[in-house]
Amino acid sequence: MNSYHNDKDDLLRRLKKIEGQVKGIQKMIEKDSYCVDVLVQVAAVRSAINSVGKILLKSHTCGCVKNAMNTEKQDEMIDELVETFMKFMK
Repeated sequence: MNSYHNDKDDLLRRLKKIEGQVKGIQKMIEKDSYCVDVLVQVAAVRSAINSVGKILLKSHTCGCVKNAMNTEKQDEMIDELVETFMKFMK
């Protein structure tokens, strides 16, 4: 079982909404919508996907990393968490 299982329904709902937003942006481009209007929607998608990432990072930290504390995997999990944060912050 993964650490985000309690948030799975919320995550899927958010991702489906993001999918709809991206399709909306595609339609805006097809219809030659005003650049600023498209950029506003791109910013909304970026914010929404960052929210999904934050939920996953919290779940990973409070689940997988917490469970690895005081075990032989502790250092490995901390290194993985740091790498994950660095990738997420790009």
